[in-house]
Amino acid sequence: MAKEIERKFLVASDGWRAHADKGIDLRQAYVVTMDDRSLRVRIHGNKWARLTIKIGKSALVRNEYEYDLPMDDAREMLTQAVGIVIEKRRYRVPHKGFTWEVDVYEGALKGLIVAEVEMKRETDRPALPDWIGREITGDRRYSNQSLAAEGLLEPQS
Repeated sequence: MAKEIERKFLVASDGWRAHADKGIDLRQAYVVTMDDRSLRVRIHGNKWARLTIKIGKSALVRNEYEYDLPMDDAREMLTQAVGIVIEKRRYRVPHKGFTWEVDVYEGALKGLIVAEVEMKRETDRPALPDWIGREITGDRRYSNQSLAAEGLLEPQS
C-alpha cells in the first residue's frame, strides 16, 4: 500500500524560482469527493494522465493509489468534475535533500501559490527554505479537493 506523507505551505516570496525546473502544466478534477477519500484525474502537460485515489482523514499521511489513464478517458472525466477543474503549473525545487513542489495556480485560483514537500517518514524534518510562508498542512481550505469543490475561501496571506 502506498502512503503519501507531505507537508504543505503558502509561498512567501519568489526566491524559489532561481532553483526551480521549467515546470509542467497540470489540469486536475475531482470525480468523487468525500470527507476521508477522493478520486482525482490529472493530466500532465497534455502528454499523459493519471487516476489517483486518496483515502484517510489525516492531513499528514494518507493511503494513495495511482494508475495511468488513457488520455481520452482523462479528458472526458475532466468534463464530469465536482466543482472546477484546477489549472496550475508545478515546479520542482531541490532544497537540502528534499524536493519541494511549488504549484502556481491559474484560472479561478489565480494568485494562489502553494509549496509541498513529500517525506519518506512522518518523523522527517525537512529544512524550510526562506521563501516558505505559513504552514497549511491540515487546513482543509487549501486542499486541492476543497479548492476544486468550494474555491478559495480565504484570501492568501
